[in-house]
Amino acid sequence: MDYVVRAIDEKAGILAFCGRTTNLVEKARLIHDTLPTASAAFGRLLTASALMGLMLKGEKDTVTLRVDGGGSAGIIVAHADSKGNVKGFIGNPGANIPLNQKGKLDVAGIVGSTGTLTVVKDLGLKEPYVGQVPLVSGEIAEDLTYYFDKSEQIPSSVALGVLVDTDGSIKASGGFIIQLLPRAEEKAVASIEEQLKSTKPVTQLIEDKLSPEDILKNLLKDFEITFTAKHVLNYHCSCSKEKIERILLSLGKNEVDDILRSQGTVELICNYCRKSYRFEKEDIDKIFSV
Repeated sequence: MDYVVRAIDEKAGILAFCGRTTNLVEKARLIHDTLPTASAAFGRLLTASALMGLMLKGEKDTVTLRVDGGGSAGIIVAHADSKGNVKGFIGNPGANIPLNQKGKLDVAGIVGSTGTLTVVKDLGLKEPYVGQVPLVSGEIAEDLTYYFDKSEQIPSSVALGVLVDTDGSIKASGGFIIQLLPRAEEKAVASIEEQLKSTKPVTQLIEDKLSPEDILKNLLKDFEITFTAKHVLNYHCSCSKEKIERILLSLGKNEVDDILRSQGTVELICNYCRKSYRFEKEDIDKIFSV
């Protein structure tokens, strides 16, 4: 079962999030038919959004992460709500290049590093919160660390990992975010930094059957953490025929009629779940007659 947890040490001023996302990322891989390097990049961003979804407080709050690094992967988007529902899409699911010099999937190589990471939080206010920073590496975890520091002024350590098996399936996926609250002491910072240096890659921890709780307990063994939330994760798209019909209405009848004349039917495919919605002329006439 995939899930994320939140933990805190009030006295030390440490907030932490950790999740296992193996099944979530595998489902995304199957839906979008991603090749290994694309799976790793896409999976990292989906994992990040799942972790950040647990940071949301309102029942209807959502967070969207958008990476546009100028690489062959194209634009990558991940969206999560406060209930553990996650979805996303990648511009080029076939992006795949040779392993990097460390013998790892070259995520930065297909993401690129000349663009931006954008975070949009819809908190039910008049306007969503939008934060944007330049990419620093294209590895996604480092870019998110930079975002938290520069855009939210929260010192953070972010680890994201996706292990792809020889058949292309997802063998292990997950990540964690550790944040220092304003009251955090220097000795807490030093302890966390030292522990992170000796910690195995997050995918190895998950492959070794450690739970998200176990991972945080090991990482923060010098602290008295309390687990305050747990959300089961699910790759879930809320698209529907009614929502697609509203999109057609927003296009206007003239534009939709032009598509009908040139193609015979109108077909829209959801970016998030790849479901196809097909409308014949009589369907269009009915939509615009209401």
